[in-house]
Amino acid sequence: MPVAEVNGQQIAYDDTGGDGPALVFSHGFLMDRTMFEAQIDVLSEIYRCVTWDERGFGDTPVDGPFTYWDSAADAVGLMDHLGIDEAILIGMSQGGYLSLRAAMAYPDRVRGLVVIDSGVFVDDEEALAGYAGMIQHWLSDEPLGDVGTMVAGLIIGRPDLMEKWIGIWESRDRSTIEYPGECLLNRDDISGRVDEIACPVLIVHGEEDLAIPIDSARQLCDDLADCRGMIPVPGAAHASNLTHPEVVTPAIAEFLAGID
Repeated sequence: MPVAEVNGQQIAYDDTGGDGPALVFSHGFLMDRTMFEAQIDVLSEIYRCVTWDERGFGDTPVDGPFTYWDSAADAVGLMDHLGIDEAILIGMSQGGYLSLRAAMAYPDRVRGLVVIDSGVFVDDEEALAGYAGMIQHWLSDEPLGDVGTMVAGLIIGRPDLMEKWIGIWESRDRSTIEYPGECLLNRDDISGRVDEIACPVLIVHGEEDLAIPIDSARQLCDDLADCRGMIPVPGAAHASNLTHPEVVTPAIAEFLAGID
């Protein structure tokens, strides 16, 4: 497992290498770089695919507070480390949050975006309180129990994959969620800055996503300067690329093929 020193962080990543256009995959909250395995298996035949663990998840530690703007800088810093001048960023949930911010802060480095079950949606107070309670339970010494099952249902929804990810969560140091949790709960509203994103964008969203309403994805597509499509994924919850790769991966491949 290679590690890059980026912005004072030790970022764990995988890189398929090759001479093809670069894709940088950014995972969702509580997930890690392995959630894109189905996409990498297909797309790495043509593209250089980079996956990485964001601060506090997988094999990347976290040592203090940060924002999704910092995570955007991490993604671009990893590109610098790997000698990648320009990439298409593919982000799921919080990976989409940071990818959208990277397109705003580093427009010359982002050739395109794929936004999976993400966007500029900001949770209301009731939802934020619920997430705060979940994070506090995660930080406790109590077994994940029903909370873990509820979260896995919200993110994944498929019983076989839910069991796998609950096992991963239980095997890890749960204290690392503290700073990522603060980042998630306190993220800024960037909805008024969508017009800054000029690159082509594909939006993919699960029709059964209860974490981020699909209507917000449709609205984002309408607001973007160059949205190439909004792909609804029937039956999918929040991690549609993980649970429904047979829909998501071909849609991404078609989008990538159409970028000049």
